[in-house]
Amino acid sequence: MTTIVPTSEEDPFLAVVRFTSQLAWADAGPEAAEPEITRLCREAEELIVQGKWLELATLMATSAELVSSKIPEKDLECSYTIICSLVKNANNPEDVLEMVKAISSKVVQQPNDKASLRLKILFNLYNLLDHPYARFQVYMKALTLAVDGKVTEYITPSFKKIDNFLKEWNIDIKDQRELFLAIANVLKDNNSLVKESLTFLTKYLATFSNEDAQLLDEAKEEAVRAVIEFVKASSIFQCDLLDLPAVSQLEKDAKYAQVYQLLKIFLTQRLNAYTEFQSANSGFLDTYGLVHEDCVTKMRLLSLVDLASDESGKITYNSIKDTLQVNAEEVELWIVRAITAKLIDCKMDQMNQVVIVSRCSEREFGSKQWQSLRTKLATWRDNITNIISTIESNKVTEEGSQASSSSAAAIQGLTVR
Repeated sequence: MTTIVPTSEEDPFLAVVRFTSQLAWADAGPEAAEPEITRLCREAEELIVQGKWLELATLMATSAELVSSKIPEKDLECSYTIICSLVKNANNPEDVLEMVKAISSKVVQQPNDKASLRLKILFNLYNLLDHPYARFQVYMKALTLAVDGKVTEYITPSFKKIDNFLKEWNIDIKDQRELFLAIANVLKDNNSLVKESLTFLTKYLATFSNEDAQLLDEAKEEAVRAVIEFVKASSIFQCDLLDLPAVSQLEKDAKYAQVYQLLKIFLTQRLNAYTEFQSANSGFLDTYGLVHEDCVTKMRLLSLVDLASDESGKITYNSIKDTLQVNAEEVELWIVRAITAKLIDCKMDQMNQVVIVSRCSEREFGSKQWQSLRTKLATWRDNITNIISTIESNKVTEEGSQASSSSAAAIQGLTVR
């Protein structure tokens, strides 16, 4: 965080007003400039005396923004550092929020001019604040600036801390919804962060419930986007979209019913269902920028996962060949691809033409999977309890046997004497 170090006797706020107003009127000539500079400095001085910090912040931020393109980055940063420090003078939380709004709205006004510096200024403002909701407002402005100024690489590392931020900000569902969608929009054009983009888009969609009937409609486009992102992503094989109200509403939607149908195929069915869908809806894929060959590849891997979960730990080569619609010599290639993608752990028995599966991934993790996990945990808990009980019983028996042996030895010793 930048520290302000006074270097002259003039009030630093007045110094910024004088500096920016001189630059703003530099081309007007001394006769026109001097009265305006004097007027602005006098106005700022009166605001300082009266303690009208919000008005002063608005005046200073407006003046700084007028000349922001004319001055070096170092001078602009210094000016905004002094402007941002005004939040420490705010009389109440409401004034803090208004001051933050006034300053940050000016900082993001010209995102294509010194974008990375403007982002740094917002971070400095954020660190000056003690007000949790004001911090949230600044962060939202930073997200907007990052997208508009094309400097998203500077803010994406902070997404790893979002859970901590949410605890700190304590924001309501509406604000969380806005936050998750904004982050998803920051990430959507970054091909290396597709998984993260889909994660936050899913978080956004999860904020809607069936009770939000009027709000569900606004989530429809983003629900479609999430489905298409999942289908397109070559490295994502599991998602929790299917049962979300914001997504399930698509099933009965005249325009988007096919989108939901495609998602259902990718999460619950096999390749043959996809090929039937594609044949019946030949123009659908092009509408959403989907490539048939890529969809087939993904569905083959998902179908193999489905086989692995259904066949009690063993899959025959022949069933893989038929389900994936491939030649016999391609079977092992697809098994290896599934292992490489970490979808299954298995061993190939080439002699008997079977695959022995030790683990497979879930395509979705909904109520059914939670119930299965609950059952497994209960079974493990009972097994561990039984093991502990057996060990304790054996220990007691062993101690009893040792005690009996000791008594017998003692009696024998007495007899000998």
